[in-house]
Amino acid sequence: MPDKKTGELRGNRNLKTLERISQTKQEEEIQRGLELGLEAADSINDRSISLFSRGHLPAFAGINTFMKTPYCEDIREVGNYEAAFVGAPFDGGTTYRPGTRFGPQGVRRISAVYDGYCVDGAVDLFEELDLCDAGDIFVIPGSIEKTFDQVSKAVSHIYTSGVFPIIVGGDHSLGYPNVRGVAPHIDGNVGIIHFDRHLDTQDIDMDERMHTTPWYWTTNDHESVEHNKAHQAHSHMHDVGLSNCPPKNLVQIGIGGWYGNRPGSEVARDRGTSVITMKDFEELGTAGTAAMALDLAWKGCDAVYLSFDIDSIDPGYAPGTGTPEPGGFTPREALEMVRIIAKEGLCAMEVVEVSPPYDVNDSTSQLACRVILDTLGTMVTEGKLGHRDKVMRPE
Repeated sequence: MPDKKTGELRGNRNLKTLERISQTKQEEEIQRGLELGLEAADSINDRSISLFSRGHLPAFAGINTFMKTPYCEDIREVGNYEAAFVGAPFDGGTTYRPGTRFGPQGVRRISAVYDGYCVDGAVDLFEELDLCDAGDIFVIPGSIEKTFDQVSKAVSHIYTSGVFPIIVGGDHSLGYPNVRGVAPHIDGNVGIIHFDRHLDTQDIDMDERMHTTPWYWTTNDHESVEHNKAHQAHSHMHDVGLSNCPPKNLVQIGIGGWYGNRPGSEVARDRGTSVITMKDFEELGTAGTAAMALDLAWKGCDAVYLSFDIDSIDPGYAPGTGTPEPGGFTPREALEMVRIIAKEGLCAMEVVEVSPPYDVNDSTSQLACRVILDTLGTMVTEGKLGHRDKVMRPE
């Protein structure tokens, strides 16, 4: 919108903001490309182009990491960065269509199209955020429980290194071990904002912890939970839950449709979690829904975790997912809510259920990438992440 006093368009104001951000990283990448990739052929007029691709361009070339950021091969050095993309390529908890083990690869592949510079967000991620790709966690395809142990330990390593974890699955069973890697290191309570078409709060699915169960287990070890409500014996499970993730601070957005919500409904009622259906969303709107989610998730909490299941977006836009359910969000609606939520800051985030084998033109992977970028960009502009103050010239 135009500024009421000056009449200046937001886009023009953002361009002025971007002009104040240094281009140091851009210049360093050019020099690195020339040093490592050699000088281009004599016929090339633009002498910033190297002979071998060693940077972002061309987008279709090079070795893919997330947005072609540095690969942190020695994970002991991840603390040198402010945020880290990490893949959890596990789909052993899938109850319908498999393929989300290829989610991290799909998101990395399409992320190459982005250069980190956003006019409508007034942010330059490569200048304002030290971001790396931590690679993939070594998951155990035949074991849900051993994979959970691997994932929790890996996420914990990233988080305790002072780095913001960006976890990309993989199926939604990972929600529990992902949060288990963060919550024990936070002194107060942790709220969870969960975008999905399905509740994912049932206790057991086909005798295992599956992608329909992560929030039952995350909120299970809490004083408000009646453990006798469970309909299954859990003696074969490794552990019981997280004491600082109260059920009342679990907010689920976009729930609806005709599949997968029957067992979780009882748990949601008993535990008092907040379920915002698509009908609620239609009445509240994007800003109202996001504001309600923030109020509920942050009440009495010291941190909030974002879980984004890509099937919350209508499969007309995001077909590449394990359990598609028509009637979900448009990309614009989902991204607007993500940006509003990210303004308050997050302790970590996950994007799950991207299944490239069912995708069309990488559109689902691209939406997953945008959820990540819009979250990071908003946190940077709001001073919740990154180092804007160090690269921004005064007006």
